[in-house]
Amino acid sequence: MHEIRSDRASAGMKSTALYGTFLLCLLAFAILVTPREAAAQIGSARYSSMVIDAGSGAVLSAVNPDAPRYPASLTKLMTLYMVFEAVRDRRISLDSPVPVSAAVAATPPSKLGLLPGTRLTVEQAVLGLVTKSANDAAAALGEMLGGSEPRFAQMMTLRARALGMTHTSFRNASGLPDPEQISTARDLALLARHLVQDFPEQYHYFSVASFTFHGQLIPNHDHLLVDYPGADGMKTGYTQAAGHNLVSSAVRGNVRLIGVVLGAGSNIERDRHMMALLDDGFARLDVPTAPRPDTSLIARLPSLTTSAQAATLPHRRRYGVQPVAQSAMAGHLALRWSVQIGSFRSQATARQAATAAKRRAHAGEIRLLPVFIHRRENWRAQLVGLTQAEAQNACAGAKGACMLIRPQTRQLASR
Repeated sequence: MHEIRSDRASAGMKSTALYGTFLLCLLAFAILVTPREAAAQIGSARYSSMVIDAGSGAVLSAVNPDAPRYPASLTKLMTLYMVFEAVRDRRISLDSPVPVSAAVAATPPSKLGLLPGTRLTVEQAVLGLVTKSANDAAAALGEMLGGSEPRFAQMMTLRARALGMTHTSFRNASGLPDPEQISTARDLALLARHLVQDFPEQYHYFSVASFTFHGQLIPNHDHLLVDYPGADGMKTGYTQAAGHNLVSSAVRGNVRLIGVVLGAGSNIERDRHMMALLDDGFARLDVPTAPRPDTSLIARLPSLTTSAQAATLPHRRRYGVQPVAQSAMAGHLALRWSVQIGSFRSQATARQAATAAKRRAHAGEIRLLPVFIHRRENWRAQLVGLTQAEAQNACAGAKGACMLIRPQTRQLASR
């Protein structure tokens, strides 16, 4: 009888051990299948997020939305707001020269590598901010608009407070580390919403996924432009103290969402988490989820970047751009890649630039468009009807801000 009880006890202990092993395996499996970004970010002391409906301002989700965070290069969203405001108020134009001081040239990376004593245009600086997140370009714009970068940071802070960003303070134009430069997920979502609503004629710059500067093709750091259907830009940011930050905007149907993710552990974690938040936001508004593209090839070939998604021409009233007649051929060309080589003072100069681009591409048709900036006629040079590789070749070696234009009917890059 004693032996039977002993056998039963032994069997019970084995059963308990097996059950414990099963629970450990189940827990390990759960950890493996749980989205990596959810555990890492939600558990992080520096994590914050928010998703809002850009149209109504309604908050769809929020975690630590008012906790102070380091914005890193999301600071450049405020710098761009100040630039777009100056362009709108005609204090500067996109063709205005931006001087490069010795202090600007010495700005730490990421940077365009600007040399002291040189100049670039406001548009080139803007493109440097939205693609490479160039700190030297941001500092140059700050000195141009504020006289000095610290003075410009004061202007940024005052303007942010006027917009309702009550928990934000700026100390520089770039987002380089400063313990007193702070913001919140809520404030950054509000800033992004203002950029969309206040500057519809400039917003397309956030969709530019690559541009050529001094012969170098510079891709955009924002991978959601490729990876997430409907995403049309905003801004990435990173410092060691801030973590990996992202502000994104995406449109499906008539609904635009703005998402903010702060303090992620990696770019991949940040991007996946943002896509999950946006998916959830669209689902809350009963907007169907769009299938995501297979980006494995793009990941292996980072040089094959997508290009500028730009504003529809009929809405370009301020600078007098005239709509292009949409013939059958024009419709066919719109389904292929194009490049915008730049804006020039004369039609002859524009044609020369377009002809040079056509020689580099060995393909394409030249298109010249009149543009009136401050009542002065300029000519925009474009090359249309290209493959993606031909478009990249057309921009290779270009001196100005050559922009790729992805295939999209009735869409042309605008200044």
